[in-house]
Amino acid sequence: MDIAKLPHLIFSGNMSTPHVQGIATDGEFMYFSFTTILLKTDLAGNAVGSVNGLTGHLGCIAYSDTDRRVYGSLEYKNDSIGRGILRGLGRDEVNPDAFYIARFDVDRITRMDMSADEVMTVVKLEDVCEDYAWSDGGLHHRHGCSGIDGMTIVPDFGGKRSLFVAYGIYSDVSRDDNDDQVLLRFDFDALDAHFAPLTLGVQTNGIRADERIFVYTGNTNFGIQNLEYDADTNCIYAAVYCGKKPQFPNYPMYCIDLSRPFEENGKHRLPLAERGELHEPTEIRGIRFPHGSTGMISLGGGYWYFSENGSTPDRKQYSNVRLYRRDGDSFSAV
Repeated sequence: MDIAKLPHLIFSGNMSTPHVQGIATDGEFMYFSFTTILLKTDLAGNAVGSVNGLTGHLGCIAYSDTDRRVYGSLEYKNDSIGRGILRGLGRDEVNPDAFYIARFDVDRITRMDMSADEVMTVVKLEDVCEDYAWSDGGLHHRHGCSGIDGMTIVPDFGGKRSLFVAYGIYSDVSRDDNDDQVLLRFDFDALDAHFAPLTLGVQTNGIRADERIFVYTGNTNFGIQNLEYDADTNCIYAAVYCGKKPQFPNYPMYCIDLSRPFEENGKHRLPLAERGELHEPTEIRGIRFPHGSTGMISLGGGYWYFSENGSTPDRKQYSNVRLYRRDGDSFSAV
């Protein structure tokens, strides 16, 4: 991607939707996840097309250059958030709890207000469905699973192109089994055969992750919001809503080292990279950078796009996508 030709700022326009959840680019177009809408613009911010009518929560998105698709986390929950999404759309149905990887054929997004049926297929994630529904006495949601959000594609992890999906994690300060981030790894090429049109309310078979990986960060508020692989550091950057447990540093961003996987107490784990600020009591490292939770893209050569989200007085939502350069262990606007 030619950084010199990329604009320093891209404005999404004002959207009558919940706030922006993620961004992706193919170098020609920008893609914005606005929870129930996938918006496609050119790099000047002019709308090219959109996919409307999603009745679930479309979260973090990632562009794959090998098949020219945008992938995203898609969750349907019959909780206060899920019911709020439906109310905002003027819908009165009840969606069953289910969690998916969504795939959009973005070359076919050529006009506004397209139906998801025209360009989107999904694959159901059995691990997430089971962990979200899990209950043991008075304890609910294994690992604190609130669903999924962060997603990124790693070109080579253990010799395979892999797609990573991060759990949402409830910020329940009364329990300590929710202090890890949970990443599900999928063999990217093997996923292709499992995608199918979305059929809500119909029991469909899902797939299981090739690997479940834990990362110790201390608890966060709803887990990893955005994941982004950075080839320059061979790390995955994880942007979160800061946690509330006072014993942890509660950073807004963590850097996950892909080069040193290890096993501990029967769990596959990845360590945090030696980047950012060290919290000596817990030995947790993180970065105090305010952006990333609503979208980030590693462009290569140390350059990044970050979403700076906002709202208008009449409650419309927008994103300013701004160009940054990695400055030591943090980032500076270009």
